[in-house]
Amino acid sequence: MMMDIYQILKQLPHRYPILLVDRVLELEKGKSIKALKNVTINEPFFVGHFPHRPVMPGVLMLEALAQTAALLSFATAGVTPDEKSLYYFAGIDAARFKRPVEPGDQLVMDVTLDRMKSGIFKFKGVARVGEELACEAELMCTMRIVA
Repeated sequence: MMMDIYQILKQLPHRYPILLVDRVLELEKGKSIKALKNVTINEPFFVGHFPHRPVMPGVLMLEALAQTAALLSFATAGVTPDEKSLYYFAGIDAARFKRPVEPGDQLVMDVTLDRMKSGIFKFKGVARVGEELACEAELMCTMRIVA
């Protein structure tokens, strides 16, 4: 299953400049997802990180993995979130950054669902540029209904 940007916008509440998933390439409900982020020089964070040698902040790579994980969660649970539901980080473990991500790179996120219990989802996420590992982490996320 693939998703274009218009389908992603129906699922994620994020908008520019924090929407960090451009396309879903593969999605197997309950198992895994592969998505991509095209990294351009026009990203607002490059103005200050760093002007002389632009590098995508590691926390934004983790956010891109989390947004990808959210899309897998929604597909797995068979839900479309609305303004009363939010998807939160519950934990980040074993985060490692192996390669800088620069303008012109295409960040490909592979996220697998390790377990789902009592509304808590645990994922393993890996982000690559080409064949090179850029970032990896274990993510825990949860969906909450807000008033």
